[in-house]
Amino acid sequence: MTTPSNEPAQPGLLRALGPLMATAIVVGTVIGSGIFKKPQSIAEHVPHFGVVALVWIVGGMLVLLGALAYAEVAVLLPRAGGNYVFLREAYGRLFGFLWGWVEFLIIRSASLAALATIFTESLHDILRNRAFQQAVGLPEHFELGFWTQKILTVLVLLGLALVNVRGVRWGGGVQLLITIVKVGSLLTIFALPFVLLLGAQGSSLRVLPSWENLQPIWPEDWQTIKVAGLGTAFLGVLWAYHGWMNIAPVAEEVRDPQRNLPLALLLGVSLIVFLYLGVNLAYYMVLPGTKMAELKDTTVATAFSLELLGSLGAAAASGAVMCSVFGALNGNLLVGPRLLYAMGEDRLAPHALREIHPSFHTPANAILVLAGWACLLILGTATLTKMGVLDANKSHFDVLTDFAMFGAVIFETMAVTAIFVLRRTMPDAPRPYRCWGYPVVPALYVIVPAFVLGNMFTSQRVEALTGVGFIGLGVISFYLIERG
Repeated sequence: MTTPSNEPAQPGLLRALGPLMATAIVVGTVIGSGIFKKPQSIAEHVPHFGVVALVWIVGGMLVLLGALAYAEVAVLLPRAGGNYVFLREAYGRLFGFLWGWVEFLIIRSASLAALATIFTESLHDILRNRAFQQAVGLPEHFELGFWTQKILTVLVLLGLALVNVRGVRWGGGVQLLITIVKVGSLLTIFALPFVLLLGAQGSSLRVLPSWENLQPIWPEDWQTIKVAGLGTAFLGVLWAYHGWMNIAPVAEEVRDPQRNLPLALLLGVSLIVFLYLGVNLAYYMVLPGTKMAELKDTTVATAFSLELLGSLGAAAASGAVMCSVFGALNGNLLVGPRLLYAMGEDRLAPHALREIHPSFHTPANAILVLAGWACLLILGTATLTKMGVLDANKSHFDVLTDFAMFGAVIFETMAVTAIFVLRRTMPDAPRPYRCWGYPVVPALYVIVPAFVLGNMFTSQRVEALTGVGFIGLGVISFYLIERG
């Protein structure tokens, strides 16, 4: 006879996410700032449209290959924590901990900080837009001050954190709605040059979209393409695609995960690749690569709309960027805390992080801790800039994303290649979904991340060495925790 425990039963996570919400998490957490901001950096390093398109296509193919393999791992281990669980089961507790260490301190938190920064910068673009100022009666030279922008950035993060504390259905519902809006925004950007070309006769367009803007398509001499520049371009593309794994941390809250996890991954990634290629084609039809490369203080989407539609168009584009970034922020706050929850259950993080809110059935402590650390990164980066420690000419967005990507490339590649280990160590486990093209597909996935990592040690050495340092501190912390 079992003796009843005096301890109250721990509330559990709810399987509240259906296939639409699961796909919205994949799409919504990927489409954030990258497609609006990173084309500038890519154009700066790769001056030929054909090569730019090739970089985006290779990046998309890489993500599709990864999704094919990753879906098998996610279906095999559909538990809260995502990559933490996969790395722990495949490589041991040390690698699971290291993923959690780097994900919390750098990858997820810096991504949240970068996204929130772009949200506030886009709001600032709208508020200082002359057409908007005239429409709402703002003074002509109205602007948000430096610290005002940072405080607003923090408030946006904290507000979304409270929404996700309220319940996974709330967070998932917000994600679905915003994803529909942002997909519609990208489809509008894609279609706009072609619609305007059809109606260009007698129009008063500021700039006429042209296929000539795609020139030069290919380099006359391929030796002029610098390997370092190509690597930096790939890093920008990887940031734009980053987040496609974000369904895995909430796998324990997805209904019928054996069916809905691979469905959400493959449908979501395919849609993203299509949208990104279409939007880049639209950008280049309006903004030649040389002009795009010079954009520093605004997003490519805003400059694109300003060229075509004037100030009101630029304000609308900034609004679309805000909406897109808001959705990516919400998605990251929905999935990121599940890692801390899983680590808390394994006692590799404070045990309080595994506590589920008794009414809302969400890991409330983990949500608030992650949001709080991201807010500290925002304020810390701003303070270091004002002190002159960080380059004032480099945007906070680029500072944060460069640091985030180093650890992401390493450990997310290991999560995909976990399929090799799990096929060997769990050969008899039921696999409702099996990776197509195994073992070639996951092996091909490794090529581009290996190239990008090698390039970072030569062209972005500070970010790479800082990442190595954080990983080294993580190893020390793991053994201290295990011995304690």
